[in-house]
Amino acid sequence: MAIFAEEMAETELTSVQHVALIAIAEYGKLDVTRLAEIIDFDKATIGDVVLRLERKGLLKRTVSESDGRVKLLRLTAAGKALLFVSEQRVEAVQARILDRLQEDERAHFIALLAKLVGGNAAQPEDSEDNLVADLRR
Repeated sequence: MAIFAEEMAETELTSVQHVALIAIAEYGKLDVTRLAEIIDFDKATIGDVVLRLERKGLLKRTVSESDGRVKLLRLTAAGKALLFVSEQRVEAVQARILDRLQEDERAHFIALLAKLVGGNAAQPEDSEDNLVADLRR
């Protein structure tokens, strides 16, 4: 985590905030409950994360047209811009971690990670507006 914190310092995002921004960008309009399911965190934690992101001006809540009781999350222009920067920083994190391994070890490590998370990946067609996204792995 130290590498992540070092690389992400300029963005002032935690790993959970970063993942929340990615999910909202990939899936489109989501409510807090669905966001919690997608990124596999409890609803209370995600509620706090969303509140912090909203206070930073990175996302907005809007009322669902189909159900006025539901508030949907969407990235603001500032959220999209910071996500772009943070994804570059995450690539730097990955490079720093993988640099410690030899080429054959990297391939094996990545294959094992994919196997571990493969069964837990949420599908973008599960989102409210049925967006189809190409998830980054």
